[in-house]
Amino acid sequence: MTTGKQYVDSVFEKVKAQNGHEAEFLQAVEEVFNSLIPVFDKYPKYIEENILERMVEPERIVSFRVPWVDDKGNVQVNRGFRVQFSSAIGPYKGGLRFHPSVNQSIIKFLGFEQIFKNSLTGQPIGGGKGGSNFDPKGKSDNEIMRFCQSFMTELSKHIGADTDVPAGDIGVGGREIGYLYGQYKRLRNEYTGVLTGKGLTYGGSLARTEATGYGAVYFAEQMLKARGENFEGKIALVSGSGNVAIYATEKLHALGAKVVAVSDSSGYVYDEDGIDVELLKDIKEVKRARIVEYANARPNAKFIPVGEGSIWDNKADLAFPCATQNEINEEQAKTLVANGVIAVSEGANMPSTLEAIDVFLNAGVSFGPAKAANAGGVAVSALEMAQNSQRTPWSFEEVDAKLYDIMKGIYENSAAAAKEFGQEGNLVLGANVAGFLKVAEAMSAQGVV
Repeated sequence: MTTGKQYVDSVFEKVKAQNGHEAEFLQAVEEVFNSLIPVFDKYPKYIEENILERMVEPERIVSFRVPWVDDKGNVQVNRGFRVQFSSAIGPYKGGLRFHPSVNQSIIKFLGFEQIFKNSLTGQPIGGGKGGSNFDPKGKSDNEIMRFCQSFMTELSKHIGADTDVPAGDIGVGGREIGYLYGQYKRLRNEYTGVLTGKGLTYGGSLARTEATGYGAVYFAEQMLKARGENFEGKIALVSGSGNVAIYATEKLHALGAKVVAVSDSSGYVYDEDGIDVELLKDIKEVKRARIVEYANARPNAKFIPVGEGSIWDNKADLAFPCATQNEINEEQAKTLVANGVIAVSEGANMPSTLEAIDVFLNAGVSFGPAKAANAGGVAVSALEMAQNSQRTPWSFEEVDAKLYDIMKGIYENSAAAAKEFGQEGNLVLGANVAGFLKVAEAMSAQGVV
């Protein structure tokens, strides 16, 4: 009889052989696979049905050319992607990322993570992801509009309110969603909830902008409660200064913590008085400027450029990596532990390396993995889909209350799964197992498809 470890190892070897050049995807797969060994020992039917190999292979990958014309009249060409990973429990759901680093490996890792994240929310949504190697930075609004229209001209052939519902991610905010939605509506002659993160005047949901950041804090609150702790008086580090970081900072301050550092790709700022959220919003959301401008406006704030230090070098009780993948490595994790961090809640996708996660778990740090801790954004996206279907908007308070309940439920289900499978407190294992079981049962019920 094949053991869980034998089965997982054999599937992983096959995945490596077929996707050996896709480092980010393999990292995400390895982290999940390691957690699932006891599941296959307990439920051997999933070995017989080869659920894991079926789940790790996307149902569909679309790659396409995106030609557009810049303000100088020059024709530019980018590459677009959409990975439709799993529709076992609902239509594909996941963001679009516009960033020069985007490639098939990154989109596949994000889409694979999305399967489990979406399952954990309890909402009927499957896993997908997409994007382009287009860089919105330095582009005019008209250039971004022309790019988005070209991108959607192809993407519109593959998405729909009951098929695949994209949202935003890095480089895709309200401006980009607006241009994308306008082009979809124009092409399809439909006013439908095919994108989430829309503006409030055309089908968006209150609290969607805040959802990922707020959700990461709500998840951390549950981790702290399990330790007999709360946010009052805690010092926090929040990497990034985009949507997730801004609203994680805002909610942390509201609950009694003090965020002393935020960052962007140029470096980070340290403000011992606590980050001024309104100033941060003005610099990043209105002026779209670099984080150094924050230090220029605050006499007690310091700017540390990239290469001269890491945001993770500072003393703190809490860490919220909200920037990008693999931003905390093993050494930085050790520094955080040595400096007294008791909880880490991942606001970005896969921001900690596998070695860093091991450091946190071995040190007894409460660790909220991305697929659980940053599920607030997609959870409220699903709530936006529900409001679009009903043609009924909900109040901010209604949506925020639902978000809080969803994040609490994700924590409880992850904690329960970790305990059931003999690793109490290991929320990495718990989130992977809880997310997997729902999708696996749906796949089993639907036959070999």
